[in-house]
Amino acid sequence: MRVNTDSLILKKRLQLQEDLDASKTQHERNKLGQFATPPPLATEIIKATQEYIDSNLPLRFLDPAFGTGAFFVALREVMGTDSIERAQGIEIDPHYGIPAQHLWRETNLNLILADFTQLAAPHDEQQKANLIVCNPPYVRHHHIDAEQKAQLKAKSKETTGIQLSGLAGLYCYFMFIAHDWMAKGGIGCWLIPSELLAVNYGRKVKQYLLTKVQLLRIHRFDPSDRQFENALVSSSVVWFRNERPDPEDTIELTFGGTLKNPTKKQIVIHKRLNANAKWSRMPLLSKPKAHLVNPKTPNTKVSNLFRIKRGIATGANKFFILTPDQITAYNLPSNFLVPILPSPRYLDSNQILSDEYGNPSNTKSLFLLNCRLPEHEVRAKHPTLWEYLELGKRQDIHKRYLCRHRSPWYMQESRPPAPILCTYMGRNQQPFKFILNQSKATAPNVYLMLYPKPDLQIHIEENPKLLLKIWNALRDIKSVDLISEGRVYGGGLYKLEPKELGNTSLETIGNFLPEIQSTIATQPALF
Repeated sequence: MRVNTDSLILKKRLQLQEDLDASKTQHERNKLGQFATPPPLATEIIKATQEYIDSNLPLRFLDPAFGTGAFFVALREVMGTDSIERAQGIEIDPHYGIPAQHLWRETNLNLILADFTQLAAPHDEQQKANLIVCNPPYVRHHHIDAEQKAQLKAKSKETTGIQLSGLAGLYCYFMFIAHDWMAKGGIGCWLIPSELLAVNYGRKVKQYLLTKVQLLRIHRFDPSDRQFENALVSSSVVWFRNERPDPEDTIELTFGGTLKNPTKKQIVIHKRLNANAKWSRMPLLSKPKAHLVNPKTPNTKVSNLFRIKRGIATGANKFFILTPDQITAYNLPSNFLVPILPSPRYLDSNQILSDEYGNPSNTKSLFLLNCRLPEHEVRAKHPTLWEYLELGKRQDIHKRYLCRHRSPWYMQESRPPAPILCTYMGRNQQPFKFILNQSKATAPNVYLMLYPKPDLQIHIEENPKLLLKIWNALRDIKSVDLISEGRVYGGGLYKLEPKELGNTSLETIGNFLPEIQSTIATQPALF
């Protein structure tokens, strides 16, 4: 009878979820971080969680971001209703919560409509959950207002003793606040974005996982196998037990495939993990690099040789980046136009050649509008430019975020041409490319710009062929090394920030190291 009842509830829940999602816009769901767990994934997670549960103990289940109950369905299906002593769900949005209350009214679920982060945790140990399974709301920090963020940070620190970064997403606060809701020895299972394992704000969460609980396993899904259709995010599942960790504890790190049959697997000792390191590189790299080409420079990094900057973020590329035909049509003065490279998809070569004026000669011709004169001076001396800026105002370009934080609003960042560029994002197994720029073109923010440090610049000026050697050394960096330093999003979209590129090792630099020995400062290894 239970099976038939649950089967009926399952069908109703799936239809309910579909109807409720359809009655909200994608923008509304994105803002609230509402990405329902697909039923097969929920079942897979509960089956994997079962390994850590004492079958003799009755379950006290909690899902603090309940939705319509994907994990509760899976729990009843996998563990059976007789094993569940108490079940509690918390849902902030009545749009989902009220229909879910009606759906589960005949079960032992206590579904509360409330903001989980504002509730007080139970004091009685027997009232706390010994199993917390949650897909917390994927809300980025800029969607959390200042007052709410201050409250979340205070409550998280009160609960764990750890201060979260202001860049942390709402899902980080959920995990910290839930600590007080978890019984001693209880199991926590969290479906979170994989970026947390790589970004700086994730360090505090990793500190929590290493110092406050006994970390059991982390599984990273293959980024090309996106778990949520409408979220550009790659996913991981983290399991831990609410017990004090031991330095000799073993932790299972898995990647790809399914939770039951991952593509890669690695067992590490607790004391080997560092909260400041990028956990996203494991288990892709089975062990840290033990040596490089030249033992006198044990870890020569890109940042030893270059200052790395993101390309120019204009705030309105269609307005500020112009073709020659547009420049002619608007009769814009040439002294406020500088050549700029197009998107990498328009490049046919990894070398940008130059014409006699310094403009790129083997790719699409584009120019960046960049003027530092105040508006009254532009109006008096450059009427055609003034007319174009007025056109931008009528389109509210000046009110856009980046523009309104500049003075004047049409002035661009200072980004002189860089001799070497790296693509900022990409897909597939070779997402990043190094480009030799022989022109005087600057670059938009889809590139990273590599500027030789002063000592290296002197070497290059004395021996121009050295730049070509360094470019080839950069191209020799393995894609897996760049990927492991960067971050990844759903659908296999990889990104690499300046500091992440800077932290990448240049192994083949040893082939011509004597030429630039004085340039390089020895850096400690990451692990």
